[in-house]
Amino acid sequence: MSAQSISEVYSDVCAQHQIKMNPHVSEVLQKTKITKNVTLKLSGSDRLRHIQRLNDDDVLALTKCLRDNTSVTGLDLRYNNITDEGATHLADLLQEGNSALNSLDLTFNDIMTDGAEVLAKSLQGNSSLLSLRLSGNKIGNKGAMHLASMLQVNNTLQELQLADCDLATQSVIALIIVMKSNESLRSVDISRPLLFSHQEEWAVHLSETLVMNSSLVELHLGKMGLTDTGMERLTEGLQLNHSLRYLDLRCNRVTRDGARHLAEVLKKNPTLEIIDLSANRIEDEGAAYLSEAVRSPGCVLRELSVCSNNIRTEGLLCLAQALKANNTPLTHIYIWGNHLEEPVCQAFKQLISSGRLLPEQTDVSAYEVDGHVFLAEVFNSLRRNFNSSEKRCDSLNTVMIHVDGHDASCPPHILQPLAPLQAC
Repeated sequence: MSAQSISEVYSDVCAQHQIKMNPHVSEVLQKTKITKNVTLKLSGSDRLRHIQRLNDDDVLALTKCLRDNTSVTGLDLRYNNITDEGATHLADLLQEGNSALNSLDLTFNDIMTDGAEVLAKSLQGNSSLLSLRLSGNKIGNKGAMHLASMLQVNNTLQELQLADCDLATQSVIALIIVMKSNESLRSVDISRPLLFSHQEEWAVHLSETLVMNSSLVELHLGKMGLTDTGMERLTEGLQLNHSLRYLDLRCNRVTRDGARHLAEVLKKNPTLEIIDLSANRIEDEGAAYLSEAVRSPGCVLRELSVCSNNIRTEGLLCLAQALKANNTPLTHIYIWGNHLEEPVCQAFKQLISSGRLLPEQTDVSAYEVDGHVFLAEVFNSLRRNFNSSEKRCDSLNTVMIHVDGHDASCPPHILQPLAPLQAC
């Protein structure tokens, strides 16, 4: 089916069902060259221009256009106004015996418990969908429980994103337990649930799951309230897990003791390549533990973020020294938001200028003013997903500096000491 023909189908469907045509959908259908394995990008977020976000009627028309269509295999429907009714239309499409969809991104819509239930039921018999992203939809505990039940039956879904979905302890534990037997899931995000217990029961269950699970590659546990005690439980499972490659622990309550437990795992774990510890509080001692682990022969860590961890000169210099070691595989490190005193600035300037740390693989850039070295922030960061094909923000290649108390941005190569600068 050509791009023009699917546009005509959309027009006919809207006329038949008395649905007002959405100009954004029409434009995308006209511009997208329909070949094999196409993703229709209908995100409602566009910073450059105003677009009409999709509602449930738009989804109805779209799903009717896609029946019997084997070319469109992905739908990007992020940041729209899709509710449970729209989720029902998508579920009907997924229940089609010849459904070709392998990715469905519904991040930040208005889908609630009922919508999650119908999607879960449709996936019990679906064998095509590989990725389902529902982050930012308030499906709640019951909605997540339906998805956990679905995972007991479905053996093809590889990615499930449920961050900021108002999950409660019951559904978090249910999802973790089902991963013990589910052998298809490779990437799971359950960040920012609503956990009111301080016992961290979920960490105990997850530790047991990590021992048994041999398929999970990527795990996002941001804003889980994880403490050093929970980290100790978690690392007991990580010691015996040989599949996980990306571990996201952003915005938790991990301190130096939790970093020590994680460092012991890194010394022996043969697969952990990416770790995000941003916005914790590991401080100098925690950074020293990680530095020691990075330099150990058994460590395979390639990318590490320790942004905003209250690390001072001693800890940051330990990390810089670890990067200099010839045997370390570490190539990406992100440190912004810590205490960047001049010795640290000089150390990272040397790492970057020597080529040991590439400019696009860190979030700082060095500049000099009156003979003193400072670091400015560059908007690079860890990739969001292990297998993500999305380009990072580093393609912008901009730096934020503070000039006379105001924020300014400019390319790194034109930074010059033409105005009084405040040390970052």
